[in-house]
Amino acid sequence: MTRLIVRAYRPSDAGAVSRLFREVYGDHYAQPDVYLPDMISQHNAEGRWQSMLAVDDARVLGHAALRLETPSNTAELALSVVHPAAQGQSLATRLSRELLRQSGTLGLKSVSIKQVTHHPYTQRMAEKIGFYSTGLLPDYVPSPFAEPLPETIVMGCHMIDGHTRPLPDIPWPESCRTFMQHLCSVFGTHQDKASPPAMPLQIKQHQHRYDIVIQRLNRHLLEQLWRLPSHWLLSARLELSRYFARDLRRFSALGFAFTGLMPMPGDNGWFALFHRGAQSRSLNLHCPHMQQLHDDLQLNANTTSTHSSAKALNAVRSAA
Repeated sequence: MTRLIVRAYRPSDAGAVSRLFREVYGDHYAQPDVYLPDMISQHNAEGRWQSMLAVDDARVLGHAALRLETPSNTAELALSVVHPAAQGQSLATRLSRELLRQSGTLGLKSVSIKQVTHHPYTQRMAEKIGFYSTGLLPDYVPSPFAEPLPETIVMGCHMIDGHTRPLPDIPWPESCRTFMQHLCSVFGTHQDKASPPAMPLQIKQHQHRYDIVIQRLNRHLLEQLWRLPSHWLLSARLELSRYFARDLRRFSALGFAFTGLMPMPGDNGWFALFHRGAQSRSLNLHCPHMQQLHDDLQLNANTTSTHSSAKALNAVRSAA
């Protein structure tokens, strides 16, 4: 077998990288940029991607990249693909390790990863190279494997040596205490202080889901969430704060399930994730904490009455 070499991307590689994605995923990859070689070249030339390749004498057989967030000290390890002819050689792991090794020299403080759940390999690889799974993004993107249901994603976070992303040092609700204490043991804690408003309220439609970003949850916003159409699939990201226990109760009353955490943009802070209206599915996840979140989400979707119930209305009216 021809020896494979792991090396940095070169401008002449763009066409071969695009062909690799098409050979492996057909027309189903969620990031359309990979189907335009000029976009691959542009992203790497302008520093938005830091691509690493596995090549033999004839072709590109593997690709992964750091997708840098600007202006920020964070990046996402993404765009990982390995040709079937080269599988079983730990190429994805080798490419990812090399990119993480370079992260410190790029001035990064943390790296995130979105792990697919259609198979366990990405999740196992992420754990092996130092990522910790922090949350679920249910029904997040169209399946890259041509499956009828959207792909649910497991979020992971890796801290670069010398940097931290602590959680607030607060009492955690019983329903998620074991999981949150686990994350505190991994990422540390700090004394939480209310941050000034800096993150505008957002709502965007993404496929069949509505994504909402919230800094602080108050009664007026609860009333507006309660009035959203009951058939909408909703994913909410709420800044994690000392009010988490109260926010969890409020969201639960509106029919949302807690699905973990994900890093906020920038180099500090976390979003708490809440989801309403997940599609019914069975998943076998590598991380037991993620498995519990998924099982709780499925149970919630099957047993929760609509958000217009008396319980939800009382929660809105009694909100401080």
